[in-house]
Amino acid sequence: MLTDILYDVMTDLIFSSVIIAAVAYLCGCFNGAVIVSKYILHDDIRIHGSGNAGLTNFYRTFGGPLTLGVISCDVLKAIAAVLLGVWIFSCFGFDGFDLIYAKYWAGLWCLLGHMFPCMFHFKGGKGILSGGTIAIMIDWRIALVVWGGFLVLAVVTKYVSLGSCWAGASFPFATWFVYHDTVLLVLSIVIGGLILYMHRGNIHRLLTGTENKFSLHHKKT
Repeated sequence: MLTDILYDVMTDLIFSSVIIAAVAYLCGCFNGAVIVSKYILHDDIRIHGSGNAGLTNFYRTFGGPLTLGVISCDVLKAIAAVLLGVWIFSCFGFDGFDLIYAKYWAGLWCLLGHMFPCMFHFKGGKGILSGGTIAIMIDWRIALVVWGGFLVLAVVTKYVSLGSCWAGASFPFATWFVYHDTVLLVLSIVIGGLILYMHRGNIHRLLTGTENKFSLHHKKT
């Protein structure tokens, strides 16, 4: 009887995790910068500036009120991915602390979709805005560490990438401080590692002093 129960739990866990991964990844694929630039402005952001399909490159290239469309898309898809992940897990009978695992799992796959969108030739953004939204959805204490450091570094140094690197690096530490859970720590290391990996070019430029500083005045096109 105990074996049958464990088998049913593991089956539900695996099946629900696969569904969450698929749904969250598809949510992540809706890249705001690509959608707005390619289908509204008819000028793909990925052929401009750094070639990155993210908020910073979009603003530097196009500026204007459509930047709000990019922000809305990347925030809403992260919210949707996490909420759907929690809902799917709860539909399989998981509750309580188990739902925290669902948030991290959904967040990971949403970021993978944002960074490597199948519908846009696997060339997406670096995941900071969506990742920051996921942090808020997980726990306000983690979000405070991630966003607090990001804002301070970005405002003081004018290097958005430096703040982004803080966000990726601090996420695992904040997760461990709040939850003291090994599985969540592993997931947070993967998420934070992805953020840092996507910023590897920025890290190199920061170390060599060639990184561009952020300005509220976007480049004219």
